[in-house]
Amino acid sequence: MHATHTEAAAGKQQAVERPQWLPARIPELDGLRGLAVLAVFFYHSKERLAGTPFHQASLWGWSGVTLFFVLSGFLITSILLEAQNEPYYFRDFYARRALRIWPVYVLVLAVCYGISSWFVNAQVNTPWWAYPLFIQNLFHFTLPPAIGPTWSLAIEEQYYFVWAPIVRFLKRPWMLAVVLVVALIGSPLLRLSHHAWITPTHTLTHLDGIAMGSLIALGLHTLALDRRTWLVIGCFGMGLGFSSASTIAGGTAFLDSALTTGYAGILLICLASTGSRNPLNWLLRRGLLPFYGKISYGLYMTHIFVFIYCGWIDAMMDAYGIAGNLAVIGVRLVACTALAAALWYGFESQILRLKRYF
Repeated sequence: MHATHTEAAAGKQQAVERPQWLPARIPELDGLRGLAVLAVFFYHSKERLAGTPFHQASLWGWSGVTLFFVLSGFLITSILLEAQNEPYYFRDFYARRALRIWPVYVLVLAVCYGISSWFVNAQVNTPWWAYPLFIQNLFHFTLPPAIGPTWSLAIEEQYYFVWAPIVRFLKRPWMLAVVLVVALIGSPLLRLSHHAWITPTHTLTHLDGIAMGSLIALGLHTLALDRRTWLVIGCFGMGLGFSSASTIAGGTAFLDSALTTGYAGILLICLASTGSRNPLNWLLRRGLLPFYGKISYGLYMTHIFVFIYCGWIDAMMDAYGIAGNLAVIGVRLVACTALAAALWYGFESQILRLKRYF
């Protein structure tokens, strides 16, 4: 009778496992990372695209960060769910995150403040202790432009510092889903509130993307739905999200939520169709986009450095109008790509080999 009771209790707890049709590595996600980082790159070059057919699209490039959040939420939560009952859960997770994030992060900070005459202006008032704690986004500090992108990195690190214990100890999927839905609803409401303590980059107002990616991971690991169903959900989410972003959500506190829904739809489409032979999947698996996805972290963290360092070229090209502007963007892209590739192959990938110990 005891065995029967135990089996019944176990049956009530929903299984958490990766669906059999979803491979451990989804190559299309590299292409999505490439799209995200290139969107951010062109957004920060938008002034140079004025007067070209690409200018309007570049104004939306900031949403590449939202795509990064959705991807990160899905990938990291998948890892946490699949390791939920492992004995070295916390050690392995945080060690692997440190190996992925800290080396380039510390290097970028060292260069920024080591060559402060280039990269730090007199108006910067960020205290040094904010950086090792990853809380530079929570205060009304002025970040040096070169390390401005670290605000999004701080959000991710804060989220996973809290989220990993939640996944470990809240064993029932519905409990995790409640936490994520609260985050999805709470973020736009906080943006709408305009409290004085909320900074433009505050974590609580940018949880939509990571929470949505986490919710997708939770759904895939707990709901017995086939590829076709997830594909339909993805198409619906993409259509609803982007149509809302361009209409009723545009210019409101719910714009990020709409974009999050659209990018979540794209993610689901890629997951449900991974391995398919069609132009979209081929584009995301082969060629430049997955290459940029591979070097995306280094490119994201260093592209403003390159813009500042190459400022003399900008000044020289100003006299040539649109042609000069396009030349500046070309130089920036080549230089950023070269630096990020060197970081990946000569630095990041070497350190990441240590992950095998965790």
